[in-house]
Amino acid sequence: MPLFPIATPELPEIVRLVNAAYRGDGAKAGWTHESDYLTGQRTDLAMLTEDLEEPGASILGWRETRDGDLLGCVWLQPTEADVWYLGMLTVRPDLQDGGLGRQILEAAERYAAEHGARRITLTVVGVRDSLIAWYRRRGYAPTGVREPFPYHDHRFGEPLREDLDFVRLERAL
Repeated sequence: MPLFPIATPELPEIVRLVNAAYRGDGAKAGWTHESDYLTGQRTDLAMLTEDLEEPGASILGWRETRDGDLLGCVWLQPTEADVWYLGMLTVRPDLQDGGLGRQILEAAERYAAEHGARRITLTVVGVRDSLIAWYRRRGYAPTGVREPFPYHDHRFGEPLREDLDFVRLERAL
């Protein structure tokens, strides 16, 4: 399986990939970018390094071969005994809409289940209707929980709208 734990030296590559996919770059932007309502960075090396110090936190990368280009990644972290959080699901923009995101999601779910997860939760910016629909087609359901957007914390980007929040979705494994 091409999904593998990311080593610390690979984090700069993760930062570039995530920022390209989430913030988009004009004609190079994939369908999942957030640049219509957020600008600036999605993450940086310091944030990832700090976040990876959390218990059980990991980033899994996707390459077709061990030394090939990084094509995608996903964040996984246990939050309760049998509940894991999935975040930062990323596919290189030029490869989006080709099924790789689904493959990474399925591999991440298998990985989490093999490590004791019975449920996966995730959050999506509430205005991302097409992405929420994508997760729903893969068995994730809204929990009814909405979380505030961190407008005061510009490490996650500069919001262009004042109506942002996060929708929590969940799926049993």
